[in-house]
Amino acid sequence: MPELPEVETIARQLRGLVVDRTISEFESRWVRLTEPEPAEVVGARLRGRRISDVRRRGKFVVFDLDGGEALVVSLRMTGKLLYGVEDVDERYVRGEIRFADGTALRFSDTRKFGRMAVIDASTLDGNGETRRPKMPLHASLGQEPLARGFTVAWLRALLRRRPRAAIKVLLLDQRAIAGIGNIYAIEALWRARIHPLRKAGSLRADEIARLHEAIRWALRKGIRLGGASPSDYVDARGNKGRMQREFQVYARAGEPCPRCGRAIVRSVVGGRGTFHCPRCQRVPRA
Repeated sequence: MPELPEVETIARQLRGLVVDRTISEFESRWVRLTEPEPAEVVGARLRGRRISDVRRRGKFVVFDLDGGEALVVSLRMTGKLLYGVEDVDERYVRGEIRFADGTALRFSDTRKFGRMAVIDASTLDGNGETRRPKMPLHASLGQEPLARGFTVAWLRALLRRRPRAAIKVLLLDQRAIAGIGNIYAIEALWRARIHPLRKAGSLRADEIARLHEAIRWALRKGIRLGGASPSDYVDARGNKGRMQREFQVYARAGEPCPRCGRAIVRSVVGGRGTFHCPRCQRVPRA
């Protein structure tokens, strides 16, 4: 699934490609793409609207529209937003946004997990403090880990509020911290020398500071390398990322740890495949 660096890469590319373009037509080729709102209604809300900005919120690509609304796109596992790409497999194109100048932005999704929705843009501005039961994820996202508000003190306070949570599970909670996914959580924990099963409340002050630095380091490196393409991800131009060449531990079970040489171990934490070094990242005491 595309994580923060991949979505940020796409948003930055599209910002230079579709901002100030006016939408002439929206076509849905799959009935559930815009659920629960019918595609015809979404099309009517998009028609004639100008895209004023493209940005990222958590793992969502956000197209800000004139008039205070936004088109939010969740790529999920295999979704791709493609602009100016010729060799697109038509079997997997689930939606298309056509612009008044004749260009088009296409949404391809092999597994049909991606979604699109037109929302009030102001609902994206919070940091999860006002979440309510059944509130949609885009309206209850947590702190952005590359934002100014993501400080060591903020992270320490979060860990104190959720002391019994396994640290990796907490990092993946989008209502706590928005955008971190499985790959970058694994890489950050290795850099910080913290075992994925450590309880959040057990981390010392120096470990929290290391984790804070490691999270930002992993995400910024991912953005700099255009994201990771271990499987399906491509950017808006159809190109693969390069971060997968720089993985320290992710998907490297049995290979030597780059830091100490011990064999990397694979386990499962919170239902997700996890990789860590048993020497650098000590197993927590029972």
